[in-house]
Amino acid sequence: MKLYSKTMKLNNENSVPYLTYNSLEEVSFIKHAFSTRLGGVSEGIFSSMNLAFNRGDNPDNVVENYKRLCKSAGLDFNTLVASAQDHHTFVRPVTSENIGIGITKPRDMQSVDALITNEKNVTLVTYYADCTPLFFVDTKNKAIGLAHAGWRGTVGRIGQKVVEKMTELYGTDPANLLCAIGPAISKCCYEVDKACADEFYKLSDLDNSKFIFPKENEKYYLDLLECNRQILTRAGVSEKNITISDLCTKCNSSLLWSHRATNGQRGTMCAMMSITE
Repeated sequence: MKLYSKTMKLNNENSVPYLTYNSLEEVSFIKHAFSTRLGGVSEGIFSSMNLAFNRGDNPDNVVENYKRLCKSAGLDFNTLVASAQDHHTFVRPVTSENIGIGITKPRDMQSVDALITNEKNVTLVTYYADCTPLFFVDTKNKAIGLAHAGWRGTVGRIGQKVVEKMTELYGTDPANLLCAIGPAISKCCYEVDKACADEFYKLSDLDNSKFIFPKENEKYYLDLLECNRQILTRAGVSEKNITISDLCTKCNSSLLWSHRATNGQRGTMCAMMSITE
């Protein structure tokens, strides 16, 4: 499968494919991956790489999918710790004591839309099927974060909250953060109603003309990626250190799970990242 992207690379496309960011691959002490909908063992509407346990898929198939993806991406299945997302903005610090939660162990918390760590061999896992993934790498203090930014999380400035929590716990200077945004549903495909758009108009310190695009009949296109970029820069992240994916999940729904493209009949992708040295 040909991937048309200037920001991301498709790896192992003939076996268990996964995406990586060109900019993050330059960081020697981390490994990261973003899954596709291909290369797994799930069946039916979940075919074939579904990584969510809560959508009705056979849990044995989901575990096998994780094992296959981890092997392909060079990550250790036994180091995974997962979020418990519900479109809020709580940031959870995790350590080796939390390994297995949400994968081989029950979730012990609800409402966790972001994970951070500064420990080696703790692989963060967050979930997507149109919402916006946010990757954070503190290149000086060796700390990482992943966040799930749907429209509610974006309005709630989850990206800023991750920066603040990493600063508080790990001494992160935002100037040392390398960030990546996406893949997600993009402004070409993300249509919302007036009530949703009005929440974004309330972000008065941002240039909303660059992420809210009025249509007819009180409909709007939103650019969540650009909105998150502005939130990160307001939080102190340098513009040159932010990469935005050029892959829209709905436009690329043969490769990536999209809730809108499938009318909700779908599996789920994940982002993974770990400090390896």
